[in-house]
Amino acid sequence: MHRDRLYRKGPLVIALLLVVSAGSHAQIGQQLGQIRYNSGQNVVPVYEGWEKNPDGTFNLVFGYMNRNYKEEPEIPIGANNSFSPGPADQGQPTHFYPRRQQFMFKVKVPADFGRKELLWTLTRNGQTEKAYGTLLMEEQLTDVVISENRGGLGNDSVTAKPNQPPKISIDGAGTRTAAVGEPVSLTASASDDGIPTPPPARGRGGPPVAVVDGVPLQTTRERPTTQAIVKPSREGLAVTWTQWRGPGTLTFDPMTVVVKDGKASTRVTFTEPGTYVIRAYADDGVLAVPADVTINVTGKATR
Repeated sequence: MHRDRLYRKGPLVIALLLVVSAGSHAQIGQQLGQIRYNSGQNVVPVYEGWEKNPDGTFNLVFGYMNRNYKEEPEIPIGANNSFSPGPADQGQPTHFYPRRQQFMFKVKVPADFGRKELLWTLTRNGQTEKAYGTLLMEEQLTDVVISENRGGLGNDSVTAKPNQPPKISIDGAGTRTAAVGEPVSLTASASDDGIPTPPPARGRGGPPVAVVDGVPLQTTRERPTTQAIVKPSREGLAVTWTQWRGPGTLTFDPMTVVVKDGKASTRVTFTEPGTYVIRAYADDGVLAVPADVTINVTGKATR
């Protein structure tokens, strides 16, 4: 199983000696010696692994770890957010949601990529982090590996049925304009093969519980599967709308919607001018496929 990367903190004795002032943006976590930072921290790029395409090329799959629990930094393409070798812009995000976001985008490389490396570098607040994309055998991704890491519905390679990825497109022009304060309606067209089958509805309202050797254990620790912006759908094909690039923080209403009659719609209002890329993911409970729309927003900021 492909394991999620661990982000190690400094020695416990150092953490215990930290003094957090009343005005600090840090919060003491439930675990002894852990500091939870709402803002001011850096973003770590993560190489998730690779996929082989039918034509012999490969996809290098990346995600990230935003160390902040609330802040959503914007790191423009350039010296602080770049790929190498080759073009600095490989379609990576510039807007980063809090905490661990897995399998967010892919970079296609040629069939003869061989032993080469593709490097994603992120720098924020003077701290630089790097992720190295390679074709190491142990980094190969499968649908089951992706589903296991995402907490999806296809975690058994023996019983899992062949699953085709969803299809998605955003209705209307690929680039459009809007004004600050003007609500914008967006609609995606999405379809899927109906695999995997959605599980029976679960009861709601109670704490998360795992059963180990017949003993129910409450699980309250935050994990990548609970931190994810794009969560695996348990209700059939769904679309999640995200801010991929652009200043400020956008609110989608709704952010995630189950596809009905092949459509999924949302509304978003911009509070700052700029060029935004909105990314919609169609998710079938195992695989998530994106589609983008660019919106040029004019006017004066409202906050």
